[in-house]
Amino acid sequence: MHDFLHQSATALAAAIRNGQCSSAAVVDAHIDHIQKVNPRLNAVVFERFELARQEARLADQRIASAPPGQTLPPLLGVPCTIKENFELEGTPQTSGLVARKGLINTTDAPSVARLRAAGAIVLGVTNCSELCMWMESNNRVYGRSNNPYNPAHIVGGSSGGEGAIIGAGGSPFGLGADVGGSIRMPAFFNGVFGHKPSPGIVPNAGQIPLPEGAIDRYCVTGPLARRAEDLMPLLRILSDAPTSLGDPAKVELSSLKLISIAGNGRHRVSPDMQQAQQRAVEALRPVVAEVQPARIKSLRASFEIWAAMMGAAEPEAFAAQLGRGQAINTPLELLKLMAGRSAHTLPALVLALSEKMPLNQARWQARAQALREQLLELMGPQGVLLYPSYSCAAPRHRAPIYRHTFHWTYCGIINVLELPATQVPLGLNAKGLPVGVQVVGLPGQDHVTIAVAQELERRCGGWQPPDRGT
Repeated sequence: MHDFLHQSATALAAAIRNGQCSSAAVVDAHIDHIQKVNPRLNAVVFERFELARQEARLADQRIASAPPGQTLPPLLGVPCTIKENFELEGTPQTSGLVARKGLINTTDAPSVARLRAAGAIVLGVTNCSELCMWMESNNRVYGRSNNPYNPAHIVGGSSGGEGAIIGAGGSPFGLGADVGGSIRMPAFFNGVFGHKPSPGIVPNAGQIPLPEGAIDRYCVTGPLARRAEDLMPLLRILSDAPTSLGDPAKVELSSLKLISIAGNGRHRVSPDMQQAQQRAVEALRPVVAEVQPARIKSLRASFEIWAAMMGAAEPEAFAAQLGRGQAINTPLELLKLMAGRSAHTLPALVLALSEKMPLNQARWQARAQALREQLLELMGPQGVLLYPSYSCAAPRHRAPIYRHTFHWTYCGIINVLELPATQVPLGLNAKGLPVGVQVVGLPGQDHVTIAVAQELERRCGGWQPPDRGT
C-alpha cells in the first residue's frame, strides 16, 4: 500500500494492466490515505469514494476479460482528483462561491471527460480560492486548505486543494487551471510537479469562471503530478491535438541553452530559493550546451503588465462574477466582512475593489510585447529559462495578502506572455517546506520544459513526501 502512494500514474497503470496489482487495491490505498490526512488538510472537499471503488472493480473486470493484445485505455484503473471548479458529473461546482452552493453537475468538462475516457478514476474534487482568483485556497463554502508539510502554511491557489492532496500522497495526479500561477504555485508550495501548457493545447470549457475572449489564451488547463514522467502522457490525453505535441524523450539536452534569471528585481527571492535554483543550474550544467545568467529589467513591471493585459481582454467585471451577473456592493460587503457577515473572502473583495485601477493599457501591452520578444530572442531556437516559482517557500496563512501581495507575478507574467512552464520541486528547505523552480520554454515547446523537469527530477530527487501522514 505504501508503495502505491509513491508511484507515478504511468507506473500504476502499467502494474494494473499487467496484473501486478488490482485497481481496487490501488484505489483503496489512496482512499484510505485521503481519509487519514484530509481532516488536517481540508484538500478534498467532496468525495466519491464508493463510486470510485465500483469503477475500480469494473476496471479490474475489463482487464481480466480483455483478449490478449487488446489495447486498453492508458490510465485504466488509476485514481486521481479534480479541481472543484471543473464540471464533473454528480459533484458540486461552486468555485468557492456561496451563491453556487447546492448546484450539482450533470456532465463532465471536456478535460475531465478525456481523463475518464482514458480510464482514470476520480476520487473527489478539491478546494480552490473564491472564483479561483487568489493564491490561498480559502472560501466561505469549504473553508481553508492546509499545507501537508506544515498545516500553518498555505497550499497556494487556485488549484491549492489539488497541490495539497497530491503533495500528501493522496492522489497520483490531478487537474488544475492557471491564469496567474494557479497550477504552478500550488504545485510548488506542496512539493510536486505542475505544467502550464502553451495556450490552445487543452480546452478550458466546463470551468467556473469560464475564460472567455483573450483570457482563453492566458488561462490554461493542465496537470499536476507527483512524478514528472506523467506530465506529457497527461498532456496528450488532455490535448485537442495530441499527435502535434513533441516527445520529451527525443529532446537533446546537450543542445540546450539554459538561461537562469534569479529574480524580477522587485520582489526579493529568499536565500533558500536562490540556492535551490543554483543547485538546479549546477545539476544541469554537465548536460546542456550553455549556461547563461541573465537580468531582465522589464520583469520588474510584471504586475502592471499582467493587470493591463487582463484588463484589455475585457473580462466580465469580477464584482459581477461574485454576484453571478449582478455586481455586488463591494464597500458594503467589506463592512459586512468586518462584522463577520459577508459571504465573500477579503482577497475577493479587494480584487473587486481594485479592478478599476487606472492603467495605460496601450503602454503596458507594448511593454508586454517587447518583453516577450526579448525573452524569445534570449532563448533563441533551443533555450529554456529557469525562473523562481515564487519569492519564498510556502508562507503562513494570511501572509500573502499582507506581505506578499504581488509576489504571485513570478508566475503570472508567464501567462500573459503565452509561454509554457513546468514547476519542478527541488527538495525541502531547513524548515521542511518545499522549494523549486520554473522551467519556461518557447511557445509550443512543452515537451522541452518537461524534458528538463524530468532531468532535474533524476538529478535532484523530485517530490519528497512529507514526514507526517505518509
